[in-house]
Amino acid sequence: MIFSRKKADKGRHTARRRERDDVDTGPDEEAPSSGRSTGPYDVSEAPKDGDRIDLGGLKVPVPSGVELRVQADPDGQIQNVLLAADDSLLQLGAFAAPRTEGIWDEVREDIKEQLVQDGASADEIDGPYGVELRGRVRTPEGTTEIRFVGIDGPRWMVRAVYQGRAASDPAAAAPLDAVLEGLVVDRGHEAMPVRDPLPLRLPREMHEQAGVTAPEEAPAAPAAETPAPRKRPSPRPRR
Repeated sequence: MIFSRKKADKGRHTARRRERDDVDTGPDEEAPSSGRSTGPYDVSEAPKDGDRIDLGGLKVPVPSGVELRVQADPDGQIQNVLLAADDSLLQLGAFAAPRTEGIWDEVREDIKEQLVQDGASADEIDGPYGVELRGRVRTPEGTTEIRFVGIDGPRWMVRAVYQGRAASDPAAAAPLDAVLEGLVVDRGHEAMPVRDPLPLRLPREMHEQAGVTAPEEAPAAPAAETPAPRKRPSPRPRR
């Protein structure tokens, strides 16, 4: 496993923002079940099968042939979660959502708008989790395929970004699909503003390991910025 210490990239935000109320998602009222037969699962519905690495808001399975890479600050706060398989990457993010509705439709429109503004292609396609975005973006290494998948859960949204061959080749995506299908989201019960990222932290043993070994920087996902309401961090890939 690879660790990289890197400050969070605040990015830029467009002027257009949709105002929402902050959501108090306390334990006095349960959010509706996702009703899904595969993950991402809410922690209340998570199966007991297999081992997962506990990063706080995300419990991440790491199948054989897949490598977990994280970027964390010196305090162990994780800024970026990436899974690598051969020449493909999967970037994961989890964000607070309202109790009564999902936010992927709104976030997808923001991402699509920014991709177009940046001169990249952005096509909506039907995927296993509903409507996705697929496009080609320019990176320092050249042009790469990219695929945005959004999954609305009970009071959370997972944004998964496939890069490289896995963005268009189902066979290459299979090991990373297994990560997404086994993912568990722990939203917690504290009030959080909509679109705020769920807190992620290194487990104690990984934090200690990261503190004594020379970190290798994990590549960040090359993609468009996504606007967020009220200047808060948005569900967008980090550069």
